[in-house]
Amino acid sequence: MSDQVVTRFAPSPTGFLHIGGARTALFNWLFARGRGGKFLLRIEDTDRERSTPEATAAILQGMSWLGLDHDGDVISQFEGAPRHAEVAHQLLADGKAYKCFSTQDEITAFREQARAEGKSTLFQSPWRDAEPSTQPDTPYAIRIKAPRDGVTVIRDQVQGDVTIRNDQLDDMILLRSDGTPVYMLAVVVDDHDMGVTHVIRGDDHLNNAARQMMIYEAMGWDVPVWAHIPLIHGPDGKKLSKRHGALGAQEYQAMGYPAAGMRNYLARLGWSHGDDEFFTDEQAKEWFDLTGIGKSPARFDLKKLENLCGQHIPITGDAALRQEIQGYLAAAGLPALTNAQSGDLERAMYCLKDRARTFPELLEKAHFVLTSRPIKPDEKAAKALSSVSDGILSELTPHVQNASWTRNELESALNSFAEAKGLKFGKLAGPLRAALAGRAVTPSVFDMMLVLGRDETLARLSDAAT
Repeated sequence: MSDQVVTRFAPSPTGFLHIGGARTALFNWLFARGRGGKFLLRIEDTDRERSTPEATAAILQGMSWLGLDHDGDVISQFEGAPRHAEVAHQLLADGKAYKCFSTQDEITAFREQARAEGKSTLFQSPWRDAEPSTQPDTPYAIRIKAPRDGVTVIRDQVQGDVTIRNDQLDDMILLRSDGTPVYMLAVVVDDHDMGVTHVIRGDDHLNNAARQMMIYEAMGWDVPVWAHIPLIHGPDGKKLSKRHGALGAQEYQAMGYPAAGMRNYLARLGWSHGDDEFFTDEQAKEWFDLTGIGKSPARFDLKKLENLCGQHIPITGDAALRQEIQGYLAAAGLPALTNAQSGDLERAMYCLKDRARTFPELLEKAHFVLTSRPIKPDEKAAKALSSVSDGILSELTPHVQNASWTRNELESALNSFAEAKGLKFGKLAGPLRAALAGRAVTPSVFDMMLVLGRDETLARLSDAAT
């Protein structure tokens, strides 16, 4: 086996990138990237009836949003069918597999009889040790010769040693009677040919490992390191499903969660590094290992996701945030920001991102710089505007107009004006927010004035006072 770590993510293109699949991809990505290894992507598209180009595109888009870059080209499992068949025929030639001429009706009859007699329904083919001279000239499947006694031990880095009795393993079909390879064969051949050293996947595949090991051993290939991770459950402890909310990675992009926060949260969903909750990608790559993965299913918690996102947004560069927000708008089917709006947003970012947990929250705070005159106040903001407040804003305008446009000067001018009018500053801030943003919840009035500039600020105050 190669000294270089090679992991892979191998989704089936039958739908969106499930949040559980996204976590599996992330674990593989972190493990490889943290060790200078390779992270490969294989699309398991052997099920031609259910696999669609649209689903493949959705998986690639989801991984792109999450920032999970892969090495080399995307590999199609379907295109490797001739190679998979070649391995099946090699095992046949080596006497480690055999031709099975049993029909589906015969297999069904065997199982029905076994069930009626209270025996194992594991199919025992009568062709396993048949003489070639007795074989008919009819279509046949190729079955592997499974061991009949002893045990198979799956040495799993998460689950520990898992022992399976070999008399519980059937002579698995490798090649169907129409010449097409089965999924179990394709997976093993692809993983071997791709040089995969570590198979990190959901524990719903744990039983598959024993059957796949038969192929590795029959071919004399190195068995990869297994790591079967528990599935994700909802807050109620049941398997994550639509009743718990969004399931697709891109749905979270469309809801406005930043990718860095999602990566952080998914990494903590079933894996831990001491008590660390918040960490960067670089820390995750350095810390991630298989021993930190728990055996119990993790529970998806939207509040924890939002909390982590609220810590990642403030430390993200303004230009990067602006670009990711454009991606959010596209995913949500909302109009893109114009070049002018995008530039204004980046300029205002310093006073927007500290308390935002999602991009919708951030954009709501940014309304003041993204909107244009005349400002239309929402219901809450409109309550702050009255004939009294209009008069106050009219009187305030010359004080602001003559101030130097710095934060200290603006604070001094507004506080002096409020004191002279016998007002607490809060009584002045409400009408100012309504006039400048049309909203009741905004960044500080001083930040808004600095971002908008003297001319735009005075124009909005004048509009509100008339």
